[in-house]
Amino acid sequence: MIEIKNLRKAYGSVVPLKDVSLKINDCDVISIIGPSGTGKSTLIRCINLLETPTSGQIIFNGVDITAKGADIKKARQKMGMVFQSFNLFGHLTVIENIMLAPMDILKMKKHEAYTKGMELLKQVGMADKALNYPDELSGGQKQRVAIARTLCMDPEVILLDEPTSALDPTMVSEVQSVIKDLSQSGKTMMIVTHEMNFARTISNRVLYMENGGVCEDGTPEQIFDNLKEEGTRKFIKRLKIFEAVIDSKDYNFTNFNENFYLYLLKNDVSTSDRYRAQLILEELVRELLLPRYDEPFIRIKTEYSLQEKDFYLCLTYKGEQFDIMKSDNALSLSIINGIASKIEYSFNGNDAEPNCVKVWLNQDSGKHNL
Repeated sequence: MIEIKNLRKAYGSVVPLKDVSLKINDCDVISIIGPSGTGKSTLIRCINLLETPTSGQIIFNGVDITAKGADIKKARQKMGMVFQSFNLFGHLTVIENIMLAPMDILKMKKHEAYTKGMELLKQVGMADKALNYPDELSGGQKQRVAIARTLCMDPEVILLDEPTSALDPTMVSEVQSVIKDLSQSGKTMMIVTHEMNFARTISNRVLYMENGGVCEDGTPEQIFDNLKEEGTRKFIKRLKIFEAVIDSKDYNFTNFNENFYLYLLKNDVSTSDRYRAQLILEELVRELLLPRYDEPFIRIKTEYSLQEKDFYLCLTYKGEQFDIMKSDNALSLSIINGIASKIEYSFNGNDAEPNCVKVWLNQDSGKHNL
């Protein structure tokens, strides 16, 4: 249905879309996710030609709508847009907002537009508000009216630009419910969203965008459960990273502890959990690894998932093979085993830091956990 080739959009030195190529099939329901400022909204605005691409092609039903002389108005009639800010006309009633475009653009007769508009208002649960004005509606109600208005043009493609981002949290579910029903109607849809569970539920495809391009394109299961790219994994799990390298027995641990403490504090980790995270690193590094090597080189990487509320620690270090779990320091091992839910050790002599210890601390361990 839609083929995008080498799409680029630049605003001077700012380039929100760098080189996007993509095929959108009939009946696809595609959620577009990714950090803010990565070109998600720009992409769907370019597809609808609300933004003029700097270069590249958009081929819609076999026609290059970016070509000189292309009938943009005709293309837009087949691609409805739902904005995060509703864009309803305040001086018109709800039903008048819905009837306006079909009568003006499609030349639909007034009674036909009214009948169709009321059917769609009923579909989105807003029939009883047909004679109200937009300022008499809640945000969720306005967005449902905006969806009905888009549907009244009978578009082949529906583009939704963060349709719930401007809503009070209590109103998000009512709009998501309408969109979920719409996603099962056979319409081709593209939805920019920050709601991961929503994207997983309604989509047959998910695009992850970062740095102006599409980094991953797959089914919800592929994107959410079998992540390939590090950027995607960090975004989905809302990972917060802390890294440090300890390269001397005289390393400034006071500074290290302060920085690690601030990292935990910044991410709203509880007092007891901060203590446990600091304790396990203290035992791993100062009690087990530093005494082992005269010239230590220990790389520490910790990940804290805001979504799953768990920790993952990875320590890689130079030197001869040493599995910490075989240490004769029984006290430190007892402390580590009492906190960790899982510990793995591996050795690869071809790596610059051949020793690797991975430790998981989460809420499912059934032990003292984070």
